[in-house]
Amino acid sequence: MKQYPVNLILEGRHCLVVGGGTVAARKIEGLVACGAVVTVVAPDVAPAIEAMGVAVHRRPYARPEARGYRLVLAATDDPAVNRTVYEDAEAAGVWVNAADEPASCSFTLPSTVRRGDLLVTVSTGGQSPAMAAWMRRRMEADLGEEYAVLLQLVSEERAALKAQGRSTEGLDWLSALDSNMLELIRQGEIDRARERLQACLSSS
Repeated sequence: MKQYPVNLILEGRHCLVVGGGTVAARKIEGLVACGAVVTVVAPDVAPAIEAMGVAVHRRPYARPEARGYRLVLAATDDPAVNRTVYEDAEAAGVWVNAADEPASCSFTLPSTVRRGDLLVTVSTGGQSPAMAAWMRRRMEADLGEEYAVLLQLVSEERAALKAQGRSTEGLDWLSALDSNMLELIRQGEIDRARERLQACLSSS
């Protein structure tokens, strides 16, 4: 089944995670990093989850509570519970993901690499989480923190041009990005990289 890629804005939005183990902890960590308001429901909850500052209810999932959230993640080791969560969320029109169970998902979660505000994802459509993780590790090795700095420079220049009332459309951003800026950043030459960017844009 073909999937439509999307990045969700979860800041301040209520999300439910059903499950309290290591898989749930990884998913909760990602939600918290995006500013989501997370509620966890599980009979047993790992100490690492409690330390994340989320709301914790130590009990089994109660039907049909999934309908009260914007996003739901089912991460228990019981397929029957995960399926119940999926059915409740689906009936309410709430997006739901069940860990490693594509049939109980209305969306799947890609493997991700973050470098500051730069987000790169890999998805296999739920067919092979192992391959997605393998691809993520390859990208992590290739994408250093210099990419976050590069994004910051480009973003700042774009904002500066807009503040001057200038259009950023039609400028040759790709040539600027291909102009050895990344190598300058790796060498710690941030100012020179910024000057290179500005020179490339001014000539386009």
